[in-house]
Amino acid sequence: MSDKTRQDMKIAVLAGGISDEREISLASGAHVVQGLEEAGYGAVELVDPADPSFLNTMSTGSFDVAFIALHGRGGEDGMTQHVLEFMGIPYTASSPLASGIAMDKDLSKLLYRRAGLPVAPSVTFGRADMPSIEEIIEVVGPQSFVKPAVNGSSYGISLVKDPSELAAAIEFAFEHGEKVMVERRVFGTECSVAAVGDGDTLRALPVVEILMPKQSEFYDLEVKYADPAEIHRIPAQLPEDVYAQVQDIACRAHEALGLYGISRTDVIVTEEGPVILETNNIPGMTPESLVPDEARHAGIAFSDLCVELVDLALERAGR
Repeated sequence: MSDKTRQDMKIAVLAGGISDEREISLASGAHVVQGLEEAGYGAVELVDPADPSFLNTMSTGSFDVAFIALHGRGGEDGMTQHVLEFMGIPYTASSPLASGIAMDKDLSKLLYRRAGLPVAPSVTFGRADMPSIEEIIEVVGPQSFVKPAVNGSSYGISLVKDPSELAAAIEFAFEHGEKVMVERRVFGTECSVAAVGDGDTLRALPVVEILMPKQSEFYDLEVKYADPAEIHRIPAQLPEDVYAQVQDIACRAHEALGLYGISRTDVIVTEEGPVILETNNIPGMTPESLVPDEARHAGIAFSDLCVELVDLALERAGR
């Protein structure tokens, strides 16, 4: 832990970046800056890695911690974490390796299965090894979700309700990534829950139930950033044992992927039980995002959540 007081510390909030999620990241970053300033940190600066002066700013800025609020490519994939480790700057996110694995839905599924976590059947491929439509349907069934295997925030995702739509959906996903996952559509209650901490301190926040608007058939970009009061039901209306199971899945997924600090896992609760969809290793931190809403319902001020993540970064760095 650092021997500096909060007032003495200088924090860089990394937001913006080079991904499709740049604008969302900037909104997350602005909210984090506000939270850190409310917590009493002396100097908080929003730094955009897309700025040509980024490396110079970070190497000469005397920052005590980098708070990573980057979503998608350049952030969740571990790229920025590599740079910060080279510079010796503590950061609030998982390691480069764990970040890259969590960003890849296919690799994540391998580790979920190894940990005994329930997943939906899926097929993953690149253009060079793409199976036939018939082979894909044999695994996933007639209804599926088609998504880039390495991307975030619902970019490039399509809901396929008839096999005739599958080829176009795959081509659309390839526009957003070099590897595509086709996953069986499972039906049930869509939920999300964050895991916060590390080791003995790791715990789940309240489970959010996603109330899908009538005009939306899945949790797409429009739904993700709608008014939380309209689409977030906290706590989720689940049987007590299932609610606890979903929270346990979030913590086990966090550990299975080797994540650190914070993550958010999305789950569908079917009639047969919960099925894990994916884990986001740098979840959204905008005022409308799921994690700040979960924290509020747990009685945790957003500024206090930011402080905990900074403290975890310093602990990992031995400061």
